[in-house]
Amino acid sequence: KPRILLMGLRRSGKSSIQKVVFHKMSPNETLFLESTNKICREDVSNSSFVNFQIWDFPGQIDFFDPTFDYEMIFRGTGALIFVIDSQDDYMEALARLHLTVTRAYKVNPDINFEIFIHKVDGLSDDHKIETQRDIHQRANDDLADAGLEKIHLSFYLTSIYDHSIFEAFSKVVQKLIPQLPTLENLLNIFISNSGIEKAFLFDVVSKIYIATDSTPVDMQTYELCCDMIDVVIDISCIYGLKDDGTGTPYDKESMAIIKLNNTTVLYLKEVTKFLALVCFVREESFERKGLIDYNFHCFRKAIQEVFEVRMKVVRSRKHQSHMQKTKRPTPNGTPR
Repeated sequence: KPRILLMGLRRSGKSSIQKVVFHKMSPNETLFLESTNKICREDVSNSSFVNFQIWDFPGQIDFFDPTFDYEMIFRGTGALIFVIDSQDDYMEALARLHLTVTRAYKVNPDINFEIFIHKVDGLSDDHKIETQRDIHQRANDDLADAGLEKIHLSFYLTSIYDHSIFEAFSKVVQKLIPQLPTLENLLNIFISNSGIEKAFLFDVVSKIYIATDSTPVDMQTYELCCDMIDVVIDISCIYGLKDDGTGTPYDKESMAIIKLNNTTVLYLKEVTKFLALVCFVREESFERKGLIDYNFHCFRKAIQEVFEVRMKVVRSRKHQSHMQKTKRPTPNGTPR
């Protein structure tokens, strides 16, 4: 599984991010979280595509401690998220960021380095832009001074009090999905043939979108889609379960239509057990709902084929790994 590391100084908000995104914790409840004092590992396997490990590191971790095997940790890492508290003096955080990135890059040059400039809800719009520009400039200057200009850092303004943290995590996760170009291509074909303005493929549990079409993402559109998923799941939990509480609130019959007062329709359809397609459609285009549903049926079938190919590759790798282990010689030199 791809591994995502959450790093940063103490009280920068790493554990709060994880709890809000993957455990549906209310942002206000995170005020009572205790500081992380050891590495916390968690499997995120909610979805057929969102499938990785998150390692939450304590802020006071010492790279020079001989018991800290940073080579082993960085070697299997897909993305390293470094969280910087934008409301604090971030000079120490930038020094720690530089040390972390240089150490990680030497071990594994393929790591995606993602910088979350966090807690920006307390800053004005101008201050946000100025802070991002300053951190961006200083971090890249430090790398240039060390002769490491080829390292690429991605920067995001984030807060747990709005959807920016979900948007940022979506971008991070998408880089770890090898099928992303195929999914984007399928979405482009689907919307161009259906008269749809915008479409997202969501992981229902985390509200991370694992793919969207090639048109730009508008934050307000993304927030509306997240809110729609919450509404659908909440109503399904109330009315969709049986009297004895059995059943699932989200299944192949799940579908919702919400008409907005600006002649736009929000349309949600179940794709797989954990994925939903959420579309923005003009009312006049939605009158051809039969065409949209037919195209959706073709889209869903194609997604399932992509998933089946992925499962065959995973099974093949497991089989090869098992064969290599069984062929390993025993201490006396004979094969197992």
